[in-house]
Amino acid sequence: MSTQSKIIIGCMSWGNWGKQFSTKEQADMINFCVANGNITFDHADIYGHYTTEKEFGKAFAQTGIKRENIQLISKCGIQLVSENRNNSIKHYNTSKDYIISSAEASLKNLKTEYLDTFLLHRPSPLMHPDEIAEAINTLKEDGKIKSFGVSNFTTSQLELISSTTNVAVNQIEFSLTQHKAMHDGTLDYMLQHHIQPMIWSPLGNVYREDTEQTFRTKKLLSSLAKKYNVSDATVLLAWILKHPAKPSPIIGTTNKGRIEASNQALDIDLELEDWFALLAESQGHEVA
Repeated sequence: MSTQSKIIIGCMSWGNWGKQFSTKEQADMINFCVANGNITFDHADIYGHYTTEKEFGKAFAQTGIKRENIQLISKCGIQLVSENRNNSIKHYNTSKDYIISSAEASLKNLKTEYLDTFLLHRPSPLMHPDEIAEAINTLKEDGKIKSFGVSNFTTSQLELISSTTNVAVNQIEFSLTQHKAMHDGTLDYMLQHHIQPMIWSPLGNVYREDTEQTFRTKKLLSSLAKKYNVSDATVLLAWILKHPAKPSPIIGTTNKGRIEASNQALDIDLELEDWFALLAESQGHEVA
């Protein structure tokens, strides 16, 4: 049985929300990732307007890789306005029947008999913990999912859902430039309750925006990259990995060199003062 890779491959941009990979190109990417130890693939039903899972499943079937040698994550609950859904407005659905049917659709599209982890993609104001627990228990009993998690849930929402069913994962935004989860109790709660943090947008806005914050951050990153003999982005991932809650970054890149560089973060233990120096540059002031 496979063990989750510490650096998770996000598949959101593999399909028509991004690279529009052919089946052959997807199969090549899957083979490359697995060969480099990145055996955990993160999906959601909505990716590619409900098409990316099916494309991935078709490609995976061509790789010849044994199912037990990878991990598949998927998410449900967001209802988009799409030609592939009969929705008139974006909304959330966390009803028992919908959760079960979404999981079954993901299984069919990914050509697998089970999901290693199945998440609620967003909290809904109308979600009821008992109904969610009924759906998850049914899916677990039927062997369709191995573990359950959530995404973008606050501490109080985690407590609500955890009151009736075990929550193994919470996917959250966390990075050097967006570190609210470190201060609002989210990561503290997950550490205390042994909930795995999976991190989306782990590079933050460092490469997306030109601001005083990113200018300061890049300057120090450049220096530390030389010190540790890695790329700037690798240092950013190493900064996340040092947190005691043991977060797993989800990387969205499809560049093979960047995937290899990301994996180098696993071999770096940032010195304590380097970690705090990065935080200070991002904040614009030393810690209080």
